[in-house]
This record gives sequence, structure tokens and C-alpha cells, in this order.
Amino acid sequence: MTWPEKHNTSPVSRRSMIVAALSTVVEWYDFTLYLYFATVLSRVFFGGGENALLATLGGFAISYAMRPLGAMVFGHIGDRLGRRHTLLLSMMLMTLAMLATALLPDYAAIGPAAGVLLIGLRCLMAFSVGGEYTGVVAYLLEGAPANRRGLITSLASAASEVGALLAVALSALTVALMSAAHLDSWGWRLPFFVGAALAACVWLARSTMQESPDFLRQVWQRTVPSAPLRHTLAHHKPALLRTFAISALGSITYYVGITYVPAFLTSSGTVAEGRSLGLSSAAAVAVILVTPLAGALSDRVGRKPVLVGFAVASMLLPLAMFGLMGGGGDVAIAGGAIVLACLAGGVSAVGAPATAEQFPGEGRLSGLALGVTVATAIFGGLTPFLAELLLRQTGWHAVPGAMIAVVALVVLPAFLTMPETHPEWHGAAGRRSADRPTIASRVGGDPR
Repeated sequence: MTWPEKHNTSPVSRRSMIVAALSTVVEWYDFTLYLYFATVLSRVFFGGGENALLATLGGFAISYAMRPLGAMVFGHIGDRLGRRHTLLLSMMLMTLAMLATALLPDYAAIGPAAGVLLIGLRCLMAFSVGGEYTGVVAYLLEGAPANRRGLITSLASAASEVGALLAVALSALTVALMSAAHLDSWGWRLPFFVGAALAACVWLARSTMQESPDFLRQVWQRTVPSAPLRHTLAHHKPALLRTFAISALGSITYYVGITYVPAFLTSSGTVAEGRSLGLSSAAAVAVILVTPLAGALSDRVGRKPVLVGFAVASMLLPLAMFGLMGGGGDVAIAGGAIVLACLAGGVSAVGAPATAEQFPGEGRLSGLALGVTVATAIFGGLTPFLAELLLRQTGWHAVPGAMIAVVALVVLPAFLTMPETHPEWHGAAGRRSADRPTIASRVGGDPR
């Protein structure tokens, strides 16, 4: 069955694309908020003490183990029923999880059970977020013109940083305006209430989104896989490994190079709690500016050379920047945080289209679920905890940067040997493919 020619170049409406891109604000607002309030939450839910911060970061790591499970569940829904369905369901669960977090009783009220409940809600949030970012990336990629996929798909990363910036700004404002006693007793709840309201608004906006044109093509051609995960494992194993490598570097540069930095600065005694949050605002702004530039650059020169360049930079810059920040000094700390943030934002911007382009439309969300979220669970959720633990054991301020450098060194060979995925950079055949909705979307073999 032939997909009608009139649909080959019919883009998703601009409104639907904007709603999809901006909706990642909520996801990263919540998880950034949790890490930026890690020292406060350690007192509120784990009673303070020497190991309270480690317990808080450990809970973050544990919750991230739920991301792959959630991604596979939502990926199956998105591949079987449509991208729109999975994006609506994931946002509904995120709204409920954030509201419940804002209403949780603290350690003083119910003792150790407070920490258990907090981690439980983190797990629910991670489960719902598992299919969130990958669903948005797939939606944007499938709705964008072939020659602008990098720029448009990178908007998901840029919007994520808007959420991070909002979390940083509200955190810094809350800390600055309240005494420590008020902050611990009730002030910390306010940013979580804001997040729940924001998530509810995004859910309402998503209810008006169009379905992805690539999924509509699959329905028309009757190529929707009955078992998307099995289909992906059977036909796209190399793509899964490449996606894992790209996401491993993106995760560790983001979670160690951006979200762990406030805890690093506070834990190392470099700056006070409120000041570290203020510095992170500048870093978030830098990422928002860099992300679309990196995405557009990958449209001009291809995904592969840009990824290789960022991998090499990740082997060198984080070591220097963490060492610089650990030594103190306002200029050194601000410069180090901004450089690390730009590096992480660039990797995320190019990684978004590069990972989604590894798979055809059939089973794309399931492929992203395996490759992206498994890497994120390992190199995202676990690494802030590991960085804090190694910092305490070694006393070496550059140890978080060394972690990033090791991952970059390991994944660099995968980047050097991976095929280019940009439709405009496959040679003559690839350039002709830009006139069609997807070459990769053609089904080869059994669609199950």
C-alpha cells in the first residue's frame, strides 16, 4: 500500500511542534529541582546528618532504574497506538507525582518512612519520564523537514534547559527569601507545587496535538509492529549499541557537568548553598543559547563529526573545569560551570536527532527506550551519587571530570565508526531521500 504523495511533505503544524518541544520543560524542571534541593531534602526527609546527602542522591540513583522500564512500557504504547497517546499518559503521571511530592509529610512527622515515600515518588516520576523525552524527540524528528531535523529536534534539549533554568531560578529565589527554618519546614514545597501546576497545563496543551505523520504512515501501510521491542531487538542491534554510546556521553556530561555542580560546590565547601544555585542559572542560560547552534551545526556538517568533536572535548575540558572550580574564585567557578554546561548542552543537542535517526519509524520509540534510557539510568542517575562518594574518599576536586573523561574515551571509537545518519549526508542517494518522509521508515522483513 502506497503512502499518498500529498503526505510526503506535509509537516506537523507549528503549534503541535511547539507544544511537543516545550513540554520537556516539566521533565527537567522536576529532576533538576530535586538535585538542586538535594541538601535541603536530605535534612527534611532523611533527618540530616553525615550520610543524609548520600541517601538523597542514592534515592535519585535508585529511581533512575525505573526509567528503562517506563520507557519500554511507554515506547510500546507509542509504537502501537501513536506518539500522542504516550505523551499524554506520561504527562498525567508526572503531574500526579509532583503534586504528591509537594504534599509529603517530612522526617519530623513520620520518621524514616518519609525518605521511603520520597524515593517511591521518585520512582513513579522516573517511570513516567522514561517515555517522555524519547517520545518528544521521536515526535519532533518525524514532524520536521529532513534538512532541519537537527535544529528542530534539539529544541527538546533547549526546552529541557528552560525547565532547568526555571528550577534553578525558583530554587535560588526560595532559598534567598526564606530563613533556613522556614525553608526546611514548608518553603521547599512551593517549587514542587509550581511544577505540578505547570505539568497540568502542559497536559491540557498536549491534548490538542496532532499525531506524528510517520505513525500515520505506518497505520496507512499497515506496518505498525505488533511487538515493537522484539522487532527492534531482532533488526537493529548495532543501532541500539550506538544509541547507548551517544546517550552515555550525553547523560554523564549533563548529570555530572550540570546538575551535580551545585551539590559539588556546596559539598566541597567552595561556595554557600544559595550562591551555588545562582551560578547554575547562568549555566542554564548558556545551554539554552548553545543547544540550537549545535543542532543547526549538525544539519550543516552531519551528526558524526559534531559528536566526535564533543567527545574529544569531553576528554579534556571537564577535568580542567572541575579542578578550576574546586580551587575557588568567582571567575573560575562561573567560567567552569558555564563551560561544562555548554559542553553538556551541545552533546544533548546533537544526540537527540542522532539517536532517533538510528531507527526506522517502526519501533523507533522502543529502540530509543532501550538505548537511551538504559544509558541514562547508568550514567545519569548513578553518577551524581558516585561523584559525591569518590570526591569524599579521594578529596580530589577533579574526580567528577575524570569520570566524564573516561566515558568519553570509551565511546569515542563508536562515534568514529558509526555511519552518518543525516539524510543530507548519505551522498546522492541520501540527498534524494530528503524529498521523502523516511528512507529508514521502510519496513524490512517481518514488522513484528
